[in-house]
Amino acid sequence: MPASVLVANRGEIARRVIRTARQLGIRAIAVYSDADQDLPFVAEADQAVRIGPPQPAASYLNVDAVLAAAAQAGADSVHPGYGFLAENAGFAARVIGAGLTWVGPPPAAIEEMGDKINARNLMERAGVPVSAGSREPVADVAAALAEADRIGYPVMIKAAAGGGGIGMSQAASPAELAAGFETARSRAERFFASPAILLERYVERARHVEVQILGLADGQVIALGERDCSVQRRHQKVAEETPSPGVGAELRAAMLAAAELAGLAVDYRGAGTVEFLVDVEARDFVFLEMNTRLQVEHPVTELVTGIDLVQQQFLIADGEQVSFDPAAVRPSGHAIELRVYAEDPKRFLPSPGTITSWSQPSGPGIRVDAGYLAGNTVTPFYDPLLAKLCVHGADRAQALRRAAAAVAEFEVAGPKTNLPFHAELLASAAFSSGDYDTGLIARLRA
Repeated sequence: MPASVLVANRGEIARRVIRTARQLGIRAIAVYSDADQDLPFVAEADQAVRIGPPQPAASYLNVDAVLAAAAQAGADSVHPGYGFLAENAGFAARVIGAGLTWVGPPPAAIEEMGDKINARNLMERAGVPVSAGSREPVADVAAALAEADRIGYPVMIKAAAGGGGIGMSQAASPAELAAGFETARSRAERFFASPAILLERYVERARHVEVQILGLADGQVIALGERDCSVQRRHQKVAEETPSPGVGAELRAAMLAAAELAGLAVDYRGAGTVEFLVDVEARDFVFLEMNTRLQVEHPVTELVTGIDLVQQQFLIADGEQVSFDPAAVRPSGHAIELRVYAEDPKRFLPSPGTITSWSQPSGPGIRVDAGYLAGNTVTPFYDPLLAKLCVHGADRAQALRRAAAAVAEFEVAGPKTNLPFHAELLASAAFSSGDYDTGLIARLRA
């Protein structure tokens, strides 16, 4: 095990990594911007190093500043969390080049999966199902129109280097494609420094289901079950659960096998996620993308398996065996995660401000991973995720009851939050029935 780890992140995920590092006897080093100096993760670390002003480009995305902090604090490993530099192959390579342990997958795997077109092509060669779509970047509107004719409408327009739903839209006709293409292209250039665009067949009724994988130090890749991430706004996840109520035993087995194939294709190590689109009507699935990092929603997998995924990341990075028997994993019960954001619960627009009071739920089957406490200020510089409210039950019915009670008990004053939306979601027949898809929130709002 490393003696110390620099956590190159902030908020709840920094606290999450620090917690496991402490349990393993690893000295935890935080980095923080001026906007975050009073947040809990800074106080909970064994050491904290300022890396710059609030703007992400000058702090959490500043590779030189992060590496200088690691050298200053004497860190011998780096854990990137998720977001920021977590899927930056260049950063991973520089960490390794500095003689530090990178608690993540090989830089080559990050790079191969970072471009959606390259990832699609690689997965197709590996035998993983992929949807009809672009095999090369789409250069201009004329090329997009020709490609859409080949694929068939409707199509999804995507930033090839993107993520988080940024630069993504759908088009049901040539006119909509022409209108959406340049917008997607400009957003791709602005957010990801790459104007490359791909088109894929759009599935009208689809579920977004992902599989948690671990690439072990000996080269094995194992799947630890799936998570349903279909509750989304602006193509971004709001609630997740496992097991997926829309996936039967046969489809689940096929998806888990495909995810393991995907990991083997890139010689994967550590924690990663293979995302699939499930066609509700056809009852089949296709590859979406691979996230070469720990996911926001990893706690639901931890709750049903009893496996600490961050601990496994540290073990694998150090070349050690995982702490459990890979052949004996038997998920138990049902888990749900609700992302609590500082945002308007109707329009889902960010709502920064100072938290004047904070009271979170507790009790059997309840876990809260929070990045803030009373007195902290939610600034406009970062994603407004406040906390992840996670519940576990013997079955889905019990998990739903516990989730509803926990939402009612969770009180945050100051900025607006989406807790009222979660109460609405849990009370809706569409969600409680389990028969939902990625259009659920749009239908609830309509």
